[in-house]
Amino acid sequence: MKLRNACLALLLLLPAFALQARPLPGPGTKQEQVKADDGLKLAVWSRVPAQPRGTILLVHGRTWSSLPNFDLQVPGEAADSRSVLAALAKAGYAAYALDLRGYGATPRDRDGWNTPTRAVADVQQILAWIAARHPQLPPPALLGYSNGARVALLVAQAQPEALSGLVLYGFPNDVDAPEPAAPEPTGKPPRERTTAEGAASDFITAGAMPDAVRDAYVALALAADPVRTDWRANAQFDFRPEQVTGVPVLLLRGVNDPLATQTENAHLYARLGSEDRSWITLPHADHVAHVEDTHAAWVSAVVDFLQRPR
Repeated sequence: MKLRNACLALLLLLPAFALQARPLPGPGTKQEQVKADDGLKLAVWSRVPAQPRGTILLVHGRTWSSLPNFDLQVPGEAADSRSVLAALAKAGYAAYALDLRGYGATPRDRDGWNTPTRAVADVQQILAWIAARHPQLPPPALLGYSNGARVALLVAQAQPEALSGLVLYGFPNDVDAPEPAAPEPTGKPPRERTTAEGAASDFITAGAMPDAVRDAYVALALAADPVRTDWRANAQFDFRPEQVTGVPVLLLRGVNDPLATQTENAHLYARLGSEDRSWITLPHADHVAHVEDTHAAWVSAVVDFLQRPR
C-alpha cells in the first residue's frame, strides 16, 4: 500500500507532458499526409486563409518538430499568441510546416536514419505540392529554423527558382569553417530519449517570456518528439551560398542566440549570391525568439520581408 501511494504521489508530481499521449495542434490547424518520392508519408501541418496572398513552408530544427516550434499553445493565452502558423495565416499567408522524417507525426525512414540529402528531397517535394495547390500564386517562400535553415540553404542552392523568398532563421553554422571530420555512424540508430532539460535549453534570455511559455514548449516538445531523431552523412551539408541567386533572402536571429552568432552569420550574409538580401537581429531574444515575447516582432520581420515591393 505504501509503495502504491508513493507511486501515485510521483505521478501527481509529473508535469503534464509526461502524461500526454499525443500532441494536439492548435484550433484551426490541419494535418495532412503527403507522399514523398519513395512513398513514405510526410506529415504537413497547415493554416490556410480563405484567399491567401502567398504561401510559405516552415522547416523545424534538429531536435523538435513542427508543433512545438510553429503552433505552440500556451494555457491562459490566446490560441494565436505564440503560434507562427496562426500569425502567418492571419497576415494572409497559407502557412505550411513539415515534420521531417522521424519527427512529430512523420515516421522514420526504413533504416531509421535521416540525411541532409533526404531532407532536401522531402522539402522539395512539399514545395512542389504547395505550388500545385496554389497555382494562381507565386512559388512558396521557404523558412528554415536552426538545422532546418541548413536544409533550406541546401534547397535554395540547388533550386532557387522554386522559391519566392528564403528566410534563414537561427542558422547555426559558420559557412567559412568546414564541418569537422567525424566517424560516420553505422548500424542501428541510438534512438535516445529526449529530456525536459534539453527542451528548455534554448530559453536563456532572462525575462524574455513568461515561465508558462517555456513550460508549454517543453510539454509539447516531449509529447511530439519523445525520442531523438538520428542523422548521419553530415558531410552532405555542403554550403555554397554563392549559388543562391535570384531569390530574396532574409537572415534572422535573436541577439543572444549562441548557435547563430553575429560573427558567423556575417560570413553567410557576405557570401550569399542574391543581391536582394536583408538581415534582422531581434533584441532581448535568443534561439527561440519566435515563441518568446519577440514573437510579434519576429512575425512582423518575416511578413514585412515577404510583402515588401521587389
